[in-house]
Amino acid sequence: MTPAMLVLVAPETETPAQAITPDALLVRAGSGDQEAFAALYDAMAPRVLGLVRRLLVDPAQSEEVAQEVFLEVWQQAPRFDPAKGAAAAWMLTLAHRRAVDRIRSAQSARDRDVAAGHRELAGDVPDPSESVEIRLEHERVARALGGLADAQRESIELAYYGGLTQREIAERLDVPLGTVKTRIRDGMGRLRDALGVTT
Repeated sequence: MTPAMLVLVAPETETPAQAITPDALLVRAGSGDQEAFAALYDAMAPRVLGLVRRLLVDPAQSEEVAQEVFLEVWQQAPRFDPAKGAAAAWMLTLAHRRAVDRIRSAQSARDRDVAAGHRELAGDVPDPSESVEIRLEHERVARALGGLADAQRESIELAYYGGLTQREIAERLDVPLGTVKTRIRDGMGRLRDALGVTT
């Protein structure tokens, strides 16, 4: 059963969830007790979601981050030690960190978009160092392409520079589609090796 399914399971403990502390529930969840985790979720979800929502504002993102928090809680539960701190405080700290990470990530994306917009407004004049880097990278790729077999190079150039589909390449070269796929796959593998690209 996945943690996402766990949060939908109603706790079936004999003692009401309110009478059991989050510490005790998290310790039990750490030993694999799904009912304890469901009770912990019921007890802490409003507080976790409330904290995240205050920081992110967006309801959909807040729910997504809260789910990520509970997934991490489930995964880290076996390592929880109540002697080192309260479960509720740990969970809320985790929620705060996740929300801040999401804010920083969104800000970084906005900053990249703004920088790209400024470059476009500047008349597409690239930074000189960027131009040199792009030219050197093109030269590396051209040298690597030159080291391929003619059939591989031709298929790759038609695909990436000519914008043709594999089927269109097969028709143009009058070879089976499987042959084109093999040439491109093998050629790309050799290019990755020549360029030192790891996947």
